Amino acid sequence: MAAPDPAAQGGTKAIFATKAEAEAAAKHFNCKGAHKMGEMWMPCASHGDASGTHTSPMAH
Repeated sequence: MAAPDPAAQGGTKAIFATKAEAEAAAKHFNCKGAHKMGEMWMPCASHGDASGTHTSPMAH
């Protein structure tokens, strides 16, 4: 079963297929850059850089 889309639940999408998409989304997490998470990309230069009240589809 696929994980629910956080954007559909009022959250902000936090994992992307490309580095460029993750870098573009970083502004919504008050950070810059992107980092690899498995085969996908997440906003912010490192995983702990995101700030704010956005939710992530991945629990770590």
